Amino acid sequence: MTRPPAVVLLSGGLDSTTVLAIANDLGYIAYALSFRYGQRHHVELDAAKRVAGSIGVERHEVVDIDLRTFGGSSLTSNASVPKHDSVNALGEGIPNTYVPARNTIFLSFALAYAEVVGARDIFLGVNALDYSGYPDCRPEFISAYEQMANLATRVGVEGETLTIHTPLISLTKSQIIQRGTELGVDYSVTSSCYDPDPEGHPCGHCDSCLLRLRGFEEAGMSDPLKYQGSLV
Repeated sequence: MTRPPAVVLLSGGLDSTTVLAIANDLGYIAYALSFRYGQRHHVELDAAKRVAGSIGVERHEVVDIDLRTFGGSSLTSNASVPKHDSVNALGEGIPNTYVPARNTIFLSFALAYAEVVGARDIFLGVNALDYSGYPDCRPEFISAYEQMANLATRVGVEGETLTIHTPLISLTKSQIIQRGTELGVDYSVTSSCYDPDPEGHPCGHCDSCLLRLRGFEEAGMSDPLKYQGSLV
């Protein structure tokens, strides 16, 4: 039986890496899609390339979009990335690391890529539990976008269904790590930090680092990455 193609959004982070492994395990041929969107560092794209090579994909495309034109986020401007001493200090509101409409934009490119490669499935690593409160990571957003996608594409008009898969959306970070570990994911090739040093070492204090570290701790495992404060 021929394996069906699927587009997998791949940032090089822990979540998207796990989703790529899940898509492969489900029998899909993965077409990975990453973005050079004006983010403050290249580390995540380096990680995405490593992940694609480690897990295996049919094709890996990196699309250039310059969201620094708009700014509006500490990831696409010179604003400081928020840092905290512990995960308990994370705020309740939407942090300035939120990039306005980023997942909406990324999914639009994924739709186009899916139509070109004949995919009826898109995989996305959004999570609605251990995350930073981004509005475009919620189930309501994914459901609405999927409905729109089936109105806006040739696939939908011709009577087929395009599905957006979010296998991590109701998992905690520790459950995500455990699932990835079961699938043989090498998390040492990933990068989650919003503000790594020039060598790619994570800061250990941004929202993403703190949530990642808590996930490994709750999973009873050690994060294989070497954090800036632990460098010798």
